[in-house]
Amino acid sequence: MTEWLTPDQQRAWRALLGMNTQLHAHLAKALQDSSDLSYADFAVLVQLTDAPDGRARISELADLLQWERSRLSHHLKRMEARGHIERSSCPEDGRGSYVAVTPVGRAAIEQAAPAHVEHVRALLFEGMSDGEMHALTDISERVMDRLSRVP
Repeated sequence: MTEWLTPDQQRAWRALLGMNTQLHAHLAKALQDSSDLSYADFAVLVQLTDAPDGRARISELADLLQWERSRLSHHLKRMEARGHIERSSCPEDGRGSYVAVTPVGRAAIEQAAPAHVEHVRALLFEGMSDGEMHALTDISERVMDRLSRVP
C-alpha cells in the first residue's frame, strides 16, 4: 500500500511545483518580451557560452539540458536557421557532432542576459534573506546530487 505524503510534505511539494511553474512562465515571458530568444534558446546558449571554445557535443548538450535528443535536434535546427548556432562533424567520432555558438548567438545572449538577471533577482531573490537563499541553495544542491545518482 502506498504511503501518501504527509500534509507538510504535500504542501512543500505543491509549493515547489507551483514556484517552478510560475517562475519559468514569468522568466520565459520576460525573456521573450525583452529579446528575440525563447527560454529554450537561452538555455542552449547559456550552456554553449559556458563551454570551452563555445561548443559542445550534441549528446553532452542534451544531457546538460535534460532534453530528449530528438527535441534538442529539432530546436537546434530552428536556432541554426536564425544563425544562433552552427553544427559540425566530430573529427574523433564520425557519428557524433558538435554544436557551437555563433557571433550572432553570442550577441543575442549578451543582449538578453542583463534583463534576464534583473528578472531573476526581482522574481526570486528580492525579499529573501541571505539565510533563506543559502537554505534554498543547500536544499537544491542536495536534491540535485541525489538525482544525479538515480539511474
